[in-house]
Amino acid sequence: MKFRSFIPSKIFPILLVNFIGILGYSIVIPILIFIVVDMGGNGFIYGILGAMYPFFQFIGAPMLGSLSDRIGRKKVLVISQAGTFFAWLLFLLAFLLPKTTLWSQDTALTGSYAMTVPLLLIFVARIFDGFTGGNVSVANAYLSDISTDEDRNGNFGKMGASTSTGFVLGPAIAGILASTFLGEALPLILAAIISLIAIFVINTRLKESNPCVVDTGDNKHFTFRKFFQVEHKECYQEGAIEAQPEKKGWRSVLRQPGIPLLYAVYFLTFLAFSLFYAGLPIYANTLLQWSATDLGIFLAYSSFIMILVQGPVLSRLSGKFSNESLILIGAIFLSGSFLLLSIQDIIALYLANTLLSIGNGLMWPSFLALLSRTGSAKMQGAIQGYGNSMGSFASMFGLLLGGILFEKIATMVFFIGGIIFLLITILMVINSFGKSKSTPKAQERVPNQA
Repeated sequence: MKFRSFIPSKIFPILLVNFIGILGYSIVIPILIFIVVDMGGNGFIYGILGAMYPFFQFIGAPMLGSLSDRIGRKKVLVISQAGTFFAWLLFLLAFLLPKTTLWSQDTALTGSYAMTVPLLLIFVARIFDGFTGGNVSVANAYLSDISTDEDRNGNFGKMGASTSTGFVLGPAIAGILASTFLGEALPLILAAIISLIAIFVINTRLKESNPCVVDTGDNKHFTFRKFFQVEHKECYQEGAIEAQPEKKGWRSVLRQPGIPLLYAVYFLTFLAFSLFYAGLPIYANTLLQWSATDLGIFLAYSSFIMILVQGPVLSRLSGKFSNESLILIGAIFLSGSFLLLSIQDIIALYLANTLLSIGNGLMWPSFLALLSRTGSAKMQGAIQGYGNSMGSFASMFGLLLGGILFEKIATMVFFIGGIIFLLITILMVINSFGKSKSTPKAQERVPNQA
């Protein structure tokens, strides 16, 4: 009974889909560098490969988000997971191909690497997975559809907890499986199987949440035309006479009140964390002289704290504090944690990690809840999709910049992250002040009851 009361049945399927997706994605994180080196690449190629996923997600996420507004969240989640499954098959195919060198290079900038046939196929796989990887934005739009103003914060907190749980288990599973006789191939096989499980869960457990879409293609015989066949019903809410907008492009989304400022926060948050994730492995390996196990424990501890904060803690706080207040508190915690990271002392580092985990656990679910209630309800897919693109672009830029900056200024790169979160604090104060000056009260959304 306690479990059911903590995770309502209406959100459990989307939490499960999100957890499965993150688990499949995170499994490859600790073994990818070894695969790249074995296929002929080096750190330079690894950095470019890491940027491919967010770059093409930057392109594909808004397309899938807007598509989910038209044909429904469920169908787009199936498309996204099918793309991920196909990408894992391409990745596995690379292990069967001969390591024929297509070209090689050895310069001061790139180092020495050889671009082989299997390595090129891995690039294609990551590009395809990134382009169809809009499942995060669509899942957030789905959660927005089925949430009310009373449970929105708690629901997005639970979504964050499911993400953190996936990030805890994925690398641990990969480390165990990679030590078997199949090596790095076994975690990839499991990732492909997980994608198939996600498709099954979406088809059997997930109900369509978009109130403006009626599925008319649910017939006995499957065709692609029937899959995309939908009917748009009138989606007027009580007291509202706004017609459903026809255009959901970038400019239309930016014209939604409050969206530009929130997108700036979206970009800056991902930029700061990308500097962290780019600099931390180099910091751990060089200045701290940690082993891979030490770094793994450090990251696992962070995810465990976030699970606690995003789950029961945030559920209790969301009824007492506004989204804006929780975002402000979280940003202040994050700024302090980034400033502490440069201290080469184990106690200071774990204190920084604790503050970072608490701050992230409070801020990000609260920010997503605020974004989900900003702008038109009929454009949530597009809003979440373009927001995801902002994060993807920031990740791509931050991951490339973080490694370079750490080589130049070392731990000062974390100070830059701390300053970014101070800037986010200022932006949220501006956002709160702007709302207090506005007199009309936003129309309360009526969630889909289907």
